[in-house]
Amino acid sequence: MPTCIGLTGNIATGKSTVARILVEWGAQHIDADHVAHEVLASQGAAYRAVVDAFGERILVPGGEAIDRRVLGAIVFAAPAALARLEALVHPAVIALVAQRIAASQAPVVVVEAIKLLESGLAADYAAIWATTCSPTIQRERLMSIRKLSRAAAEQRIAAQSPQAEKLAQADVVIQTGGSLAATRAQVQEAWSRFALADQTSEVSGSTA
Repeated sequence: MPTCIGLTGNIATGKSTVARILVEWGAQHIDADHVAHEVLASQGAAYRAVVDAFGERILVPGGEAIDRRVLGAIVFAAPAALARLEALVHPAVIALVAQRIAASQAPVVVVEAIKLLESGLAADYAAIWATTCSPTIQRERLMSIRKLSRAAAEQRIAAQSPQAEKLAQADVVIQTGGSLAATRAQVQEAWSRFALADQTSEVSGSTA
């Protein structure tokens, strides 16, 4: 079995950037959000339960696919609705992620998930890494990259548990509010500290 790193952090705090760096150095990346897309697809493990729970209003007009923007607007506006969705989706995501880890040929697997700790996904992982930045930077990233309005960005940030809760449980904290080079240097230090470079075939000694 590969060594597993759980990579968490609230929305738009730089998780994917850190994951891309680790992939450069030989790790396999599993994005739990992408896995959630799969289980919510029309033939996915959680599809029927979610449609039954939230109704056909969440489907694209004239089709069977779930409209993630519509579903997102519903659940991020109501904590109870978000909790209901997570209760339906998380078990299917955890099962599929476990299958992919078991099938992996990589020496190190990085599992990226916002709700990594809350869902119990990382119970047996070797280490937990967490990314963080200021709420202002989170909002700016959501508005520029995901094209959300300011109000929508702030709503999504507010819907999540405080970043401090994740940071308190992390073995490694990566500050991503600075330059890419600064982020890469922190990742390099953590990678070396956990002796992960010895497990991969890629040379990860350069922080350039």
